[in-house]
Parts: sequence; structure tokens; C-alpha cells
Amino acid sequence: MMNLRQIDHQTKMASSSLTTLVMKEDGGYGNWADLPSELTSSVLSRLNTVDILENAQKVCTSWRRLCKDPALWRKIDMRNFVVLLKIDIMNREVMCRNAVDRSLGGLLEIDIWNFGTDKLLNYIADRSSNLRILRLAMCDESVTDDGFTKALVKLPLLEELEVSYSELSAESLRVVGHSCPNLTTLKLNQRLELEHWFVNDRDALAIALTMPRLRHLQLVGNKLSNAGLTAILHLCPDLVHLDLRCCYNVQLFGDLETRCLERIKVLRRPYDSTHDFPYFIDFGSSSEDD
Repeated sequence: MMNLRQIDHQTKMASSSLTTLVMKEDGGYGNWADLPSELTSSVLSRLNTVDILENAQKVCTSWRRLCKDPALWRKIDMRNFVVLLKIDIMNREVMCRNAVDRSLGGLLEIDIWNFGTDKLLNYIADRSSNLRILRLAMCDESVTDDGFTKALVKLPLLEELEVSYSELSAESLRVVGHSCPNLTTLKLNQRLELEHWFVNDRDALAIALTMPRLRHLQLVGNKLSNAGLTAILHLCPDLVHLDLRCCYNVQLFGDLETRCLERIKVLRRPYDSTHDFPYFIDFGSSSEDD
């Protein structure tokens, strides 16, 4: 996942492309609106959700028509694009609902940062039963356990779930595990807190007991101990990618380390660098990486 600076750059590049003239074969220039519909659709597929809704569909009538094609809305990306940050939260939700509606039930992947709510999650779930990938970040003040679980039970085909810097109970994780039997990737990342040093294996046990098909597991900042990790290794036999960065209650040495090295193809240890982690690491902070 890109950090905020990369997303900012991508957004500026995409926005500027909408006003660029197209070079013709004779060396002259035409307008984007004159492109064949197949080429226009190809251009639109490379833009992010915000740019399509805020810019592309306003170029001309033909572009507006193409922007309603359900095939364009199989993936919705509403992370912290610079344009999105300038839009108030209520209008972000309206924009997201609009994008979901345009998918006509064909939505497969969605990313939401900073503005997810219980109502929005259930709106998405009610209209996207084929969803395969759901990523939520920094929605802890507006997404509750009850709202989250009510939405997830409607997504039985989900294969990848990320919940970063958004608090969920172990019971919610159990509901996810029972409701989403195809889940192979889970990213459950937490902010570091002053009480981080207290051991809490509830998340780890919920994962171990209900998500046996996991192959990729990211638990940055989790409070699990060696006991919780052992349970995961024992009950998730397909696990090949494990990220334990900032899991400072895990003492990775001896037999446990040997078992991880034998089983796990990609292992990130508790004290490994977080330079490629997309969120800011700090005690109690919720800011994104610059």
C-alpha cells in the first residue's frame, strides 16, 4: 500500500492527465473527448475513484456515460487522496455510496480510510455480496463491533481483510472467522499504546480457532505473547507470511524461532524496520506516514 506522499503524487498525475491534449497521427492535437470509447475506458480504469467522480465524469457527456459502466467499479479506492481530504466526511460517504451503487453488485475490492461508519459498511455489504477484499484504516471512532460484525456476516466470499488502527474485539474476529471461511489474508494492525506491554492473547486465539486457511497474517503492534503465536502456528497450517513487527511481547528464539523459520517463508520479526509500513508508528498517534 502506498503512503500519503505517493498517493498525493499519483492523484496529481491523474488529475493533470484529464486536461492534457491527445497527440494525433498527423502531429496535431485533439481532445480527450474524441478518443474511441475503448481507449477512454482504458484511461478511466487507471484513475482512482475520487478522480473519476470529481473530474473524469465531468469532461463530457460520453465520458460521463462511460463512468457509469459497472465494470469500472469492481474496485473502489477511497484512501487519503489529497482531494478526498478536502471533502467533509459526510460527502465522502455519499461519494462512496455512489461508487458502490455504480458497481451494480459487482464490487470485488474496496479501501476506506478515516471515514468508515457502521451504516456505510452495512450499505456496502448489502449491495456487494461478492466482495473479496475489504480494507479499513483509522475508522475506530465510527465503526463499532456490532456494526462491523453485522456487515461481515453478509460477506461470505471475503478472502482478504485489513483492519488497521481501528479497534475490534476478539469476539468480532471470531464472527469474521466463522462467517468468512475463504479468508486467507488478515491484517490486524494496532497503534502502539502505553499499555502495549501487557500481554493479551485473545486476538491470537480467536484467529487460531476460526481462521485455519490463513496464508498471510499481519499483526503489527499486537499484544500477543509466545502462547498466542504458538496457537496460530499450530492451527493455521497454511500460513506462509507472518508480520510480527512491534509485537514486543513475543520472544522469538529457541524452538519457537526454529518453528517459524521452518514454516514461514516471509517472517517479519518484532524489532524489524517499519519503513515500508503505510501508517505512522508512534505511541497513540493516528497520523499516516509522510
